[in-house]
Amino acid sequence: MRPFRRPGPRRVPLRWKIAALAAATGCLVAAAVGVLVHVWTAREIREQAEMQASNSVYSAMETYRRTGTLVDGAELDPPELPASLRHLSDGDRHTASYGGLDEMVPPGVWGAQRVGGPGSPVLALRVSMNAGLYGLRQLDVTMVVASLVVLAGATPLAAYGAGLLARRLRQVSETAGRISAGDLDARSGITEGRDEVDDIAATVDLMADTLGRRLRDERRFTADVAHELRTPVGGLLATADLLPPGETEDLLRARVRDLRGLVEDLLEVSRLDAGAELPVHARVPLGAVVAEAVTRTGLATGVEVAGRAESVETDPRRLERIVGNLVVNAHRHGKAPVTVTVEDRTVVVRDHGPGFPADLLRDGPRRFQTGAAERGSGHGLGLTIAVGQARVLGAELRFDNAPDGGAVATLRLPG
Repeated sequence: MRPFRRPGPRRVPLRWKIAALAAATGCLVAAAVGVLVHVWTAREIREQAEMQASNSVYSAMETYRRTGTLVDGAELDPPELPASLRHLSDGDRHTASYGGLDEMVPPGVWGAQRVGGPGSPVLALRVSMNAGLYGLRQLDVTMVVASLVVLAGATPLAAYGAGLLARRLRQVSETAGRISAGDLDARSGITEGRDEVDDIAATVDLMADTLGRRLRDERRFTADVAHELRTPVGGLLATADLLPPGETEDLLRARVRDLRGLVEDLLEVSRLDAGAELPVHARVPLGAVVAEAVTRTGLATGVEVAGRAESVETDPRRLERIVGNLVVNAHRHGKAPVTVTVEDRTVVVRDHGPGFPADLLRDGPRRFQTGAAERGSGHGLGLTIAVGQARVLGAELRFDNAPDGGAVATLRLPG
């Protein structure tokens, strides 16, 4: 039986997640570095302008005191001078910024010093920061372009590296999926312990080795027990034939037959587990084979052949075994009426009981487990054998519950 999963939201491959994370990290780093460089450069431009203004005021003041003339750019009490420099209370040199992005005046720094005592005029000049700020803008553009170029080169590299990691993880995932599907010889093939992915792969391989060893021991034990029980069960059946007719003889004979059926089922399961079963194909009419299999169960079951059933090339003995087990399971664990529908290459067995339990629908049938208590008693090998024989035929056996109640088993033969 193949597991069926409900479609979920579309997944984003791991490689693209890692690439997006690398790109986002690169953007954050570039933005942080760009902001820091911009702030530091702007502060340095301002400090250099203040230093230049202070030095220029010193030179202009020396010239004014010595010659009484003003150098180019120097003014006495200019009208644009900020209030903080217009009313100086000492004879020291002072600076103040002016202009900005929110003003029409280009940004710069005023330098000022009073030429004499209180009430004397203030000698001032200004130093523009246009050249420095223009260089800062060029630096910002250069950093943005460089960041985009580096990001454009780093993102494909990150995607490539993430693809290598995702490919190894996918290999481990596929190996685990094959193991869960029953291929106990599947291995990841990753042997070097370079990183955590290799550790995961080694753990999966170790799990497969341990699981395979335990399952082989279980199968060997099951086969040995079945073989050992076959002879004494045959002796019991022969001994029961020697008992005088009566209720005790009938009861004993029925129990011995049940025990012999269980032993034969165990032998069949062990052969299916060992992969020793090979189909013998023949072209047969599907409807007739299904009807014969239902008749051999001796249970009241309706058979309906929808349209014109095809002749199929399959192993009729195994097909009868699958259909017979499904019908017996429907009568034993479900409720009447039980119907079998044949259409094209599909055989559907349905009852009107409580339906299959949720764990069987999710994980498939398991031996010696019949599911919910309301589904009755049994050793749980019938559906296990049906699934194994379907696998030998290359057919698909699916278990569902009908919307209006009842269990539905659908067998689709290969084309």
